[in-house]
Amino acid sequence: MFERPHLQLITKRIIEPRRFIQVLLGPRQVGKTTLVYQLLEKCKLPSHFASADAVAASNVSWLEQQWETARLKMDQEKASEFLLVIDEIQKIEDWSEIVKLLWDTDTQTKRTLKVILLGSSRLLLQQGLTESLAGRFETTYMGHWSLSEMEQAFGWTSDQYVWFGGYPGSAPLIAEEQRWKAYVQQALIETSISKDILMLTRIDKPALMKRLFELGCLYSGQILSYTKMIGQLQDAGNTTTLSHYLDLLNTAGLLAGIEKFSGNLIYKRSSSPKFQVHNTALISAQRGELFEEIQIRPEEWGRLVESSIGAHLINYSLVEGFIVSYWRERNEEVDFVLEKKGKVIGLEIKSGTTQSSSGISAFKKAFNPDKVLLVGKSGITWQDFLKLNPGELF
Repeated sequence: MFERPHLQLITKRIIEPRRFIQVLLGPRQVGKTTLVYQLLEKCKLPSHFASADAVAASNVSWLEQQWETARLKMDQEKASEFLLVIDEIQKIEDWSEIVKLLWDTDTQTKRTLKVILLGSSRLLLQQGLTESLAGRFETTYMGHWSLSEMEQAFGWTSDQYVWFGGYPGSAPLIAEEQRWKAYVQQALIETSISKDILMLTRIDKPALMKRLFELGCLYSGQILSYTKMIGQLQDAGNTTTLSHYLDLLNTAGLLAGIEKFSGNLIYKRSSSPKFQVHNTALISAQRGELFEEIQIRPEEWGRLVESSIGAHLINYSLVEGFIVSYWRERNEEVDFVLEKKGKVIGLEIKSGTTQSSSGISAFKKAFNPDKVLLVGKSGITWQDFLKLNPGELF
């Protein structure tokens, strides 16, 4: 079975003597639970696994019951160490306060109960961690699968990756493409929106948020002002509401609104967002064309390639800690700008035949970046770019 690099890191943290709560964050269906099963097999630790996915949010006693079950099993097996795994922890209200109390009790009594918390809502998990569990946890983010991982695990080509994206669970279905599309729409998109956003956050206009997601997928890789969004969505919602909904879609690992690069933070926050999906499968599953049909349409295929590169950047930014933005001034544009610790890199994506670099020239003159790169036929190929870690560019 294919093992993601995260497994080695989590295994090292679990077997070392120091105790920290291990928090595994990431979108649905990227292999978090599978990784835990691989970890249990590798570490050989006695364990208890429980999922809060179907538990009522108000049932706070459920979490205490699972913790007590782990303690009881640990005593029965006379184990010096024991591993408790809770999946979808963010579904339980005030989970972080309960975990803090139980963890501190075990620490005081010198009980070596080790804990892994899994969650698919990055926003809710991070709030609970910073508010209640400071100094007690370590986080690991598991993003959508990269081209290299899909290639190693399933033998995918770069073209297949651009169209079918990085959901490992959907890989066996691509030979039956309509079935694959249905799986992505029902098991991934609908579930992520309904369970990771609508059930956990107050949304006054759920239909508007769903239409915003569909619009964002349609325009992935393109800049669209909030005013134009309102016109496209034909809804009375205001720009603040749309911005909030876009943030929620981003934390669920679905759709991001990339901000414009600027030295002025206020101007940056008020800029028109550039839509960017976290996984190109979210686009393909909603389109009518099939894989073979889209490949013979160069303009449409080029947009998908650019969205695939954007998704690659977004996913690595959450692991490597760099910021992804874009830059545009009048007719000059740079597709992506990467920032980390004061260093700036401009990226121009040319997946088609046009190789103009006027945007990069204007950007260099205005900001004097540390590095500029062309991803295209006369630069690094998009296939090679999708196999590198963008964090290593700094």
